[in-house]
Amino acid sequence: MLPWISALLGYIFFRLPGALLGYFVGSLFSRMSEAPNGGIPFANRPAPLEFELNLLALSAVIIKSDGEAHKEELAFVRKFFITQYGPEHAQEIFQKFNAETKQQKQQLGTLTEYFNRRTRYATRLQLLHFLFGVADADGRICDAEVSKLQQIAQAFRILQPDYESIRAMFIKDTDQAYKILEVASDASPEAIKKAYRNMVKKYHPDRLKTKDPALIKGAQEKFRQVQEAYETLKKKHQF
Repeated sequence: MLPWISALLGYIFFRLPGALLGYFVGSLFSRMSEAPNGGIPFANRPAPLEFELNLLALSAVIIKSDGEAHKEELAFVRKFFITQYGPEHAQEIFQKFNAETKQQKQQLGTLTEYFNRRTRYATRLQLLHFLFGVADADGRICDAEVSKLQQIAQAFRILQPDYESIRAMFIKDTDQAYKILEVASDASPEAIKKAYRNMVKKYHPDRLKTKDPALIKGAQEKFRQVQEAYETLKKKHQF
């Protein structure tokens, strides 16, 4: 696991946090059934492969949202599962998905509610970030993918400002830094400073209530983007 984390660190420098954060989300799911903090009570633990199949199904929803399964997106998800669960277990997941889950009509509401029942809000933010990474794997997030991601965000009960902030981390425009900090483009320096303090609290690793180093690194990656946005606005407004 650690070698893979080290390998993926290179992606950070090429602005591909989605791949890294996809790993963090999966790391959480693979541990939730045994984690004392934030895990699932023993009696309510999921059936074998339940988490993995639902995560794969949710990834498939994004991949198919533009009507075409791009090889880069498929490779992104496949690499994640193989690296996270190991080749043999990943193959078991793929086989079960193709034999059973893939044949069923995937109800987005059922998938999102599954994760709503089993994860905290902060973790669903991580999951949305991962799904943006899936959509961005081919180098472009199209309108259909954005629409589906927004639909998932609403089903996850993610607040609109939080959705816009994560969206801005992947889709660049002239107001990107403002959107990441969740402030208007005409915000005053005082408002920007206040927004930055709020974002620091929101993305602080302690919000995840875990000691898992992979999850902590995920929060740190988003925090890094928040810091960069803040530094950009500091220079622009000269404060």
